[in-house]
Amino acid sequence: MRKEPHKEIEGDVLKGLAAGVVGGLVAAAVMNQFQALWSGLAEREERSHGAQSLQQGSPKVGVGRELKAEGKDAEEDDATERLANAISVGVSGHELTEREKKVAGTALHYAMGASSGALYGAVAELLPAVKVGAGVPFGAAVWLVADEGILPALGLSKSADEYPPSIHAYALASHVVFGLTTELVRGAVRYAL
Repeated sequence: MRKEPHKEIEGDVLKGLAAGVVGGLVAAAVMNQFQALWSGLAEREERSHGAQSLQQGSPKVGVGRELKAEGKDAEEDDATERLANAISVGVSGHELTEREKKVAGTALHYAMGASSGALYGAVAELLPAVKVGAGVPFGAAVWLVADEGILPALGLSKSADEYPPSIHAYALASHVVFGLTTELVRGAVRYAL
């Protein structure tokens, strides 16, 4: 019996979404390892997650400014830790401890990896051209939209012009590794499905 075309496309998108989630999770872990290597080579403090980890310092706008004014933001918090603390304070009124911020920030980093990977995997099923460049354009787009756009706009990091070019290079390189890994793993998982 022949499958109906819309059910086949729907099934492919779901498989792509699942493959993208796996790809994004693996890529988030690989990104962490890349950043640890980069940090070691650059003799910087090793951080546990996210390219935003070097984008420290309290922003002068948005969430960061509000948390700082309330004494709930540490200068060394990165964007994921700042967001985790803001969510906790907003939902429960509970300020996270430093350990809780690290754990929650890491969880947010992996959630971002999984969700952006899922989106990429689903779109790759509908628009195969998105796979051109082996995920590198995808990684660069995540960097541009998230690190350079959304995080500063929400006050989770300083504005892009407040960071030296070396931080932007670090973040872009980290996201290129993320995108490449997402595509490699997504393709392998999708092939297995």
